[in-house]
Amino acid sequence: MNTLSFHLIFHTPAFLGDAQQNGRWRTPPFKAQLRQWWRVVYAAKHNYSVSVSDMRREEGLLFGNAWLEGDFRKSLVRLRLDRWDEGSLRKNQWLADSSVTHPEVTNRQVGSALYLGYGPLAYQKSTTLKANAAIQAGETATLSLAVPEKHADLITQALMLMHHYGTVGGRSRNGWGSYTLKPLKETPTFKGLTPLRDWRACLDLDWPHAIGKDENGALIWQTSPHDDWRDLMKTLAILKIGLRTQFVFTHGRVVGTPEERHWLSYPVTNHEVRDWNQLRLPNSLRFKVRKTADGKLVGVVFHMPHLPPAAFGPKRQVIEAVWQQVHQLLDHLKLDPSKRTYLMIPEVAPVLRRGALRTGLDTITLNRSPE
Repeated sequence: MNTLSFHLIFHTPAFLGDAQQNGRWRTPPFKAQLRQWWRVVYAAKHNYSVSVSDMRREEGLLFGNAWLEGDFRKSLVRLRLDRWDEGSLRKNQWLADSSVTHPEVTNRQVGSALYLGYGPLAYQKSTTLKANAAIQAGETATLSLAVPEKHADLITQALMLMHHYGTVGGRSRNGWGSYTLKPLKETPTFKGLTPLRDWRACLDLDWPHAIGKDENGALIWQTSPHDDWRDLMKTLAILKIGLRTQFVFTHGRVVGTPEERHWLSYPVTNHEVRDWNQLRLPNSLRFKVRKTADGKLVGVVFHMPHLPPAAFGPKRQVIEAVWQQVHQLLDHLKLDPSKRTYLMIPEVAPVLRRGALRTGLDTITLNRSPE
C-alpha cells in the first residue's frame, strides 16, 4: 500500500451535512470526489472509448461495492481525516449578504450568496445558514489515504484533479466547498496535465468524463484576484445570472418543447417542460475558488460538457449552439469593460441587447486559463 497525506484547507464555506444537516468534517464526501475524478482519469486512459459497465466494475472492485454479484467487497482505498468535528461557522455568525441584480425576479435584488447557495442557505429577513453550522473558509485538516500500489498512479492523478477543480458539499458546483490539497511528508507533489477533450466530442457520452477544449484551448476561465471569498462569490453570482439570462424565455410557464435556456440546467423556476416531469439536469459549467501565491482568491470557471441523458430527448445541434454561445460570452468578458468594446462584437451584441449587462456582467473580466 502507498500512503499519501495532504494538508486540506477550505477557501469557501462548505455545507457537508451530518445526520442533523449541520456541517461536519467527514470522509464520505472526499471519497465520492475521488471516485468522480477517477472516472475522468479512467476515461482519458482509455482514450474516451469507454464501456460504462466495465468502468463501473473496475470502480466497484477498487472502491468497494454491494452490486457486483458474487464479488461484493470493501474498498481497497482507505481514507482518514484527523478531525471529524463540527464546522466552526455558526448560524448566527453568517454576515450580511451583498445583493446582485436579477432581471427576471420581481424585486430584482437578490442576495449573491443566497443565489449560489439556496438550499444550504435560507432567507430569514437576511441570508443565513439553514442548519446550525457549516465548515468555515480557512478551516484545515489532514487527509490521509492508503492506496494499493498498482492503483496508485490513477488515484494520484485523480487527487491532482481534485486539488485543481474539486469542491465538496451542498451547491459545490457553484464554488462552495472549494479546497486545496497540499502534499505532506513523503507525499510527492502533483505532476501531470489536465485531461482535455474537444468539447463537441464530449457530447458523444452522457456523463461528465473530461474538461472540454476548443480551438482557443481549454474551456477554463479565471477571474481577476479578489481579497476575500464573499466578494468573489458575488462575482460568480453575477456571472451565473448573466450566463443564464442571456437566453430569454419566449413562452409561458409550461412548454411542450424545451427552449435554449432549459439545456443549461433543469429544473428552472416558473419554466417547466411538460414531458420532463421530475427530471433533473445539473449544469455542466462549474465554479471553483483557488488561492493565489500572494494570498488572494480567484474564481475558476470550467466546462465538463456531456450530452443530457436519453430521457431528455436531447437535440445535439441545439445543445451545441447553446454552449457555443456561452463560450463566446465567457471569452469576450476578457475585454476591458471601460472601453465598451462589447457592443462592437457581432456575436455578443445581441446578447447584451437582451439585458445580460444589466446583471453587472460588464464589471467582470475573465481570461482563459493556460491549463
